[in-house]
Amino acid sequence: MNDQVFPEPNGADRPRLGPRPLHRPQVDSSSAAVFGRPAGVDGAFSPPPGGAPGARSAFGEMKAAPPAPESLASAFGRPAGATEVLQRPPTGEAPNGVDPWDDEAAGDPWRDPAAGAVIGPPALGAEDAKLHGGKKAKTRPAGQLLSLPELIFGRRVKVTALLTLVLVAVLVGAAGGVAGWFIARSGDSLHSNVTLAEVSPGKERPAGSVADIARRVRPAVVSIEVKVEQGGGFGSGAVIDSSGYILTNEHVVTLGGAATEGQQITAVFNDGTRVKAALVGTDPKTDLAVVKVDVPNPTVLQLGSSSDLQVGDSVIAIGSPLGLTDTVTQGIVSALHRPVAAGEQDGEPAIYDAIQTDAPINRGNSGGPLVDSTGALVGINSAIATTDANSGSVGLGYAIPIDDARTIAEALIRDGKVHHSDLGVNAASVSADTADGARVQNVKDGGAASKAGIQQGDVITKVGDRDVANAAELIIAVRKHKAGEKVPVVLARGGRELTVQVTLQSD
Repeated sequence: MNDQVFPEPNGADRPRLGPRPLHRPQVDSSSAAVFGRPAGVDGAFSPPPGGAPGARSAFGEMKAAPPAPESLASAFGRPAGATEVLQRPPTGEAPNGVDPWDDEAAGDPWRDPAAGAVIGPPALGAEDAKLHGGKKAKTRPAGQLLSLPELIFGRRVKVTALLTLVLVAVLVGAAGGVAGWFIARSGDSLHSNVTLAEVSPGKERPAGSVADIARRVRPAVVSIEVKVEQGGGFGSGAVIDSSGYILTNEHVVTLGGAATEGQQITAVFNDGTRVKAALVGTDPKTDLAVVKVDVPNPTVLQLGSSSDLQVGDSVIAIGSPLGLTDTVTQGIVSALHRPVAAGEQDGEPAIYDAIQTDAPINRGNSGGPLVDSTGALVGINSAIATTDANSGSVGLGYAIPIDDARTIAEALIRDGKVHHSDLGVNAASVSADTADGARVQNVKDGGAASKAGIQQGDVITKVGDRDVANAAELIIAVRKHKAGEKVPVVLARGGRELTVQVTLQSD
């Protein structure tokens, strides 16, 4: 320090040499351990914990840079034998008039091959250079851009992660699609609290179903209206010929025998067409009749075979019960060869070998068709069994077999009348100790029975191949054969069984 002059208390000046000596108080060992310098530190300040390579400490000494890795030193180090600190500047004129090798290059560690290779802050760009001291901006080239394959499949994005992301996207899309489909299918239930019963996607209308048979058969079924001066009645009929012939019951067109002539007959088809019908002929003994209408190309029922029916077969009845036109009912064949005597005309009942069915048949079904499971005509509905308490259907309906009705219809169309084979006896049903059958009440003179030697009181039990259990069955058995045919007849007389040969005659 320089000599200084300090004023004296009495005003006189007197020079003094240097500052006054500092007073260092006594410091105990505990305080020195807490507030003293750390071991190995000689200066007034502790050295920083780290620093950039080549940085100066608070006391001005240079800190040594860490040694460069061998690979970096081999790639970027000074060639063997070279002594220059910097790379040689290029010869020639600098491009764009900018000299990249100015005086500041000596202080740039990026230009010094001896500088340590460490990870540090990024190089200053043009904008950063302007913010730091306003020096000349230096533009460095942009880094290399990544290609699409490098970006997707390089080390920066794992392939497994990318595939997982794609799988998640697919699953989310599928879940959304399923949810949309479910909402669309159950849209009605989302807006209603009503629980709907399940329905099948199709109707039961395959070939051979009741609906299919009815669709094909109903156009060939008519409702028959009969009017007379005193009233009228109704029934049903089946178209059996393309010429317009309709088969029905005799008691339908004659109103049970009340009208034999002068009646007005109308046929009503299921499409509502009404046509006048002409009476062709009737057969009171079998309760069959034929009428004719003049219509172009009518739908005709196909005739089946009643002899092919078996008990339990499905059948369908179509007609106008109680005036309800175009009605279809279904049932089965309950029995075959059931002798039926229905109504009387001229003192004789109509007798036929009926098909018994449980298909509901009521008044008005008479004359309508009974068809099998193929839609073929197998019978003409004619009568029902009733009880005292119920005059309607009780599940016991009777139809005339088509095998018998065909012969009658052909005769009526051809001749207008029918002749049946005849035995020439009157008989009554009997059940005795000797036999069950038809007891002969009287024998017609000159008849077939008289000529064969059959006597009054004989009990006939069999005609041809058919057993006879009652009087109605005797008539049916005889009608199965033609007039002029010789058939064996088994009878009981005086406790003995006899067989006689009878040549049947015509009625």
